[in-house]
Amino acid sequence: MKLFTRIFIPLCVLLFVVTKTNAQISVSISVGTPPPALPVYVQPACPTDGYLWVPGYWAYDEDDGYYWVPGVWVAAPQPGYLWTPSYWGYEHGVYGFHAGYWGAHVGYYGGINYGYGYGGSGFVGGGWSEGHYRYNTAVVNVNTTVVHNTYIDKTVVVNNTTVVNNRTSFNGPGGVTAQPRPEELAAMHEQHIQATNDQVSHQQAASKDRSQFASVNNGHPAAAAMNHVGGHPFNEQGHTATGSTLGHYNRTNPTSGGAGNAGSTNHPANNAAAPNNQQHNQAQPQQNQQQHNNNQQQQHNNNNQQQHNQGQQHGQQHQQHGGGGQRPPKEKH
Repeated sequence: MKLFTRIFIPLCVLLFVVTKTNAQISVSISVGTPPPALPVYVQPACPTDGYLWVPGYWAYDEDDGYYWVPGVWVAAPQPGYLWTPSYWGYEHGVYGFHAGYWGAHVGYYGGINYGYGYGGSGFVGGGWSEGHYRYNTAVVNVNTTVVHNTYIDKTVVVNNTTVVNNRTSFNGPGGVTAQPRPEELAAMHEQHIQATNDQVSHQQAASKDRSQFASVNNGHPAAAAMNHVGGHPFNEQGHTATGSTLGHYNRTNPTSGGAGNAGSTNHPANNAAAPNNQQHNQAQPQQNQQQHNNNQQQQHNNNNQQQHNQGQQHGQQHQQHGGGGQRPPKEKH
């Protein structure tokens, strides 16, 4: 009995670990219709050093169908880890969603061309070196005045128009037919970390914005990308996504939140919000001047009233003592 216990308990633990690891890359939801084509959008500039790009993807809501989760810059859960994107795959008559994950190497993501370093296999947009992340500015958008760990490798740029213009968002018949490579299979079985809390909240926020649903936007979401979670939303052309409720742009304080300079309207990635801020800044001195004038007028009125009261008091004293400016008689002792 003791021998059985010694073998059974470790075996259960092993099965639990394997199940947990496989669950991170298994199908989490199945749908009968394929996801829309991938939107073509401009990547916002990386807001701060150490952030990695997570490409946008179509998620699914059981009631309202597919909705777009904007591409976004996020912090890695730990140095040395890279992001393997989510993807849809056609299997057994349905389209299954494979959730993305963090790991030491980029695994299989269905051969989907998400762009900006994710061309269908692996990742060429940057890598870790001595605990610091370095960005390949040949394929990713980086503000070099903020981020200095950069390099340029144009050899990874694919000029094949068939690949570059491929917007298919799923793997399988009618979509991309790429199969996992040996190194991708190896990466799939490494230790993984699921999406961070920021990534989860990012998807939840997208699911609450009606302008992100394909049934509303016909495959062109209002917010195609964001500079960071809860940050500034951009449309496909790289302009401010005014039709979206995502991010701080439409909140009471548009400069709140964000890491480093990401939340500041002075940052190049947030220049689209500058006109509104300039209008606010121009209106503020006028309001201050008006308030100053009102204060001066009020002070002037108070002074006049005080002088009037003093004049009345002086007149009363003058009448009481006989006027003519004479002093009151001295008391006799």
